Amino acid sequence: MKNLLLATAISVMATTASAEVIKVASPYSVAETLDRLETIVKGAGAKVFARVEHAKGAEMIGQELAPMALLVFGKPEIGTPALQANPLSGLMLPARVLGYQDSDGKVWLAYENPADMMAQFDIPADAKVVKVLTKVLGGLTGKAVAE
Repeated sequence: MKNLLLATAISVMATTASAEVIKVASPYSVAETLDRLETIVKGAGAKVFARVEHAKGAEMIGQELAPMALLVFGKPEIGTPALQANPLSGLMLPARVLGYQDSDGKVWLAYENPADMMAQFDIPADAKVVKVLTKVLGGLTGKAVAE
């Protein structure tokens, strides 16, 4: 429960209006897509901190949402340089990827563009940490949706 509250707080605090959202289509259900992503993340040596099941949260208050969940994960070797450059980048880290089903029934993985996320903390797009985050998020999500 503590991890769920922490992940939810991070998610709410880390919302930025100016960050580009990168979306990757998935041929799988939301649950299967996030299961695949979680397995790939762990296989890459990263730590999964939480899986926030938004749809289940809505059920708790008698509401409905299409399938939707947020995976929160990270690896200190990747995120620490950003935190050293500006501790406020911790509002964006660890990484978060949302799996959701849209109104047409299509499933997506979505995450914020690392360059946009870090720019607000004066970490330039050409910084090594931004390049690594961009490559890692693109690679992990790409593998998760591969057929």
